Amino acid sequence: MMKIVDRIKKLKKEKNAVILAHNYQLPEVQDIADFIGDSLGLSIEAARTDAAIIVFCGVHFMAETAKILSPQKIVLLPDKNAGCPMADMIDAEGLKSLQAKHPDAVTVCYVNTSAAVKAHCDYCCTSANALKIVQNILLNHQDKEIIFIPDKYLAQYVSAQVKHDFIIWEGYCPTHAKILPENIMQAKRLHPKARVIVHPECRPEVTALADVVTSTEGMSKYIQKAPDTEFIIGTETGIIHRMRKENPDKNFYPATEMAVCPNMKRITLEKVLWSLEDLSYEIIVPPDIMGKARLSIERMLQMV
Repeated sequence: MMKIVDRIKKLKKEKNAVILAHNYQLPEVQDIADFIGDSLGLSIEAARTDAAIIVFCGVHFMAETAKILSPQKIVLLPDKNAGCPMADMIDAEGLKSLQAKHPDAVTVCYVNTSAAVKAHCDYCCTSANALKIVQNILLNHQDKEIIFIPDKYLAQYVSAQVKHDFIIWEGYCPTHAKILPENIMQAKRLHPKARVIVHPECRPEVTALADVVTSTEGMSKYIQKAPDTEFIIGTETGIIHRMRKENPDKNFYPATEMAVCPNMKRITLEKVLWSLEDLSYEIIVPPDIMGKARLSIERMLQMV
């Protein structure tokens, strides 16, 4: 193992590369990364570096976002088949068809979408800032229809917070959908003193049982500041590795061991090494799509 790690470090230096790892990646992949975090945060960090190459250990839409924010850099995804089922539940044609039925609506897309879909949206958002983005839109357009895509659970969560009905796409994250209310109840019985923290991609009946509903970065920040020492984590289990490293004196319990994203686990140290050796697999976004998609991201960044 160390031999591969040493070779990755050597190649990274030689090729002026930066390695990004999403919170849900394998522990050993997180450990080799320069930055660990959520998809947008990682893309922003990479854009700030002077690296010529970005190796994104995540899934396809994340690497596309990194390319949109760093068009002059080479962006690599170590496994070309690492996709996102939720992002694949909507395409540009499907979105345009929905927009045609609601021509005056503002379209907000979750960052978990392809560049081609982002290119047809007014605003991008993350699970961390979705509420703020929608609040800002409603501040100026109280009666405006809002199309929110593609995650119906995040949409329902934000809609309930702002008390405004959305036009919702029927997408969802299969991994977060595996977390059930009975999983939370069972975990609470086993760990009665633990705080329950869940992701807004979870079902409404799961978020209703949580003490805190927040994004992956929100979880990490909350745990570091909280006086509590035990936490039940309702999101993809990969983030617990980071939580334990950052908070060695605290205990973490997955809401369910079933919450594992197979796509997030496709990337291995060997694939990171091969990616650096062969510059594979490079992410290419057509310039016209890149320009339009960047607009929705820039509008979001101006609001937050």
